[in-house]
Formats: sequence, structure tokens, C-alpha cells
Amino acid sequence: MDSIAPIVGESLPPASHVAVLEGPAVAVPHAPHAWALSGVVSSLKYATRADVTAMNAKGQPATCSRAEDTLAALIPIRKSEAWWALTQDERMGVMRAGAHFELGTEYLPAVARRLHHCRELGAAQPFDFLTFFTYAPAEAGRFDEMLRRLRATPEWAYVEREVDVRLHLAV
Repeated sequence: MDSIAPIVGESLPPASHVAVLEGPAVAVPHAPHAWALSGVVSSLKYATRADVTAMNAKGQPATCSRAEDTLAALIPIRKSEAWWALTQDERMGVMRAGAHFELGTEYLPAVARRLHHCRELGAAQPFDFLTFFTYAPAEAGRFDEMLRRLRATPEWAYVEREVDVRLHLAV
């Protein structure tokens, strides 16, 4: 792990490594400075067919484990109750107003993303989304630019906790 930076709200405790574990029964570490965040990969809830077509046309990576990607970012986000009080179409409208998909698509295929939903797990989770990005070192500046642009959209007014965890991927 390279860094942990709170963007909005409380940070996460320091840790030296992050393990991305998949499957229904994974062992969670219980060492000092260990934390576990849980999420599930779900459907593209806010994407239209046109969004998916555009992402695929730009070469959206099917996975976040490409050989050239040695850098990663884990960005857990919790949105406010005001966000969740909106209907699905109202939330989609906020995302459309900020051109969320169009903006993210500009950075494909250089930045790979895998979104994990946390609210579906039922238990109280500290975050609503866990977004895992991978990219090559040559794309680090563009990745930071993408984050700055996304954080300037109307959607981010609803973010009440966001932590930016930067990583070097183990080979």
C-alpha cells in the first residue's frame, strides 16, 4: 500500500497491504491494522445500453488484472441518505447532469474499473461502493485527472465519505 488519504469524512486505519478476496467464504485477516471491506459485483445499475455500447467500443477491459497495470486505487465511497432518498431515475438524472459515464469513458481502455456494491449485503456497511481501478504507471496523471473531474460533478455533493487508497500491485 502506498497511501491512504481521506477525501471526505473519516479515513481508514493504516495498513501495509490490501488483499482483494473473491468468493462466498473467504478468510478475513485479524492482524493489527487490518480491515475488511465487503461488496458484490452487481449489474450496471446506472448505465444505459448506449453507455455500455460506448464503453465496449472504447475497449473497456473485461478484467482489472492486465499485465501492464502495476498501479491501483481502491476508492470506497458512502453517499448520503439524501442520495438514497432519490428514486432510481432521479439518481440517474444526477449522474447524467455530471456526464459520469461519458467522462469515465474518455479514459478507457487505459483505466480499468471494477465496481463492488456494498448496500446489497444487508448488514450495515461503512461504504456503499468499493471502486477498484488499475492502470499502468504512464497513466497515473490521467487517472488523477479523471478523479478530479469526477469529484467536480453534481453527484459528488452526495458523497459523505470517500477514501483514496493507492497501491502497487504485487506480481
